[in-house]
Amino acid sequence: MQIRCDAVLAFPRPLVWTTYRDRLVDLVPYLPNIRGIEVKERDETPDGIHFVNVWHGGGDLPAVARSFLSESMMSWTDIATWRENAFETDWRVEPHTFRDAVRSAGTNRYMELDGKTRLEIRGELEIDASKVKGVPKLLAGKVSRAIEEFMVKAVSKNLLDVSRGVERFLRDSSS
Repeated sequence: MQIRCDAVLAFPRPLVWTTYRDRLVDLVPYLPNIRGIEVKERDETPDGIHFVNVWHGGGDLPAVARSFLSESMMSWTDIATWRENAFETDWRVEPHTFRDAVRSAGTNRYMELDGKTRLEIRGELEIDASKVKGVPKLLAGKVSRAIEEFMVKAVSKNLLDVSRGVERFLRDSSS
């Protein structure tokens, strides 16, 4: 299923680009659904800057709800290459649970827009419920589509929340 989100941020593209790329950990207080981000790897190559970041979600969940969910259910690894010459980021997400059943990857494009930045997020999210223990093979297709629809909505909301968080962070940093 396609992930397709657009956001316009009221700041110039180079500033938005470097904030997303280099200040991600500083954004956590501005991201209600995120409890933490760990930069596990940063490697500069001729192709761009390659990152491996671990995200810890569930920030907006009540503590009592978090107690029933494992840490791995609310965490994922984001593997991304930032290509500055094109202002594009190629990404792949690996969930910490149901790894064999979930595939998600895409590209973010940062476009100049009259002194602002238009962020275009494009990707795919595929769920194969037949690889989840307990899901009957007969229902796997239907379950996969239902989970994909739910997850695309949740992921899209989270991606837009991050954009709003970046904008609030930049606004606060400039005052």
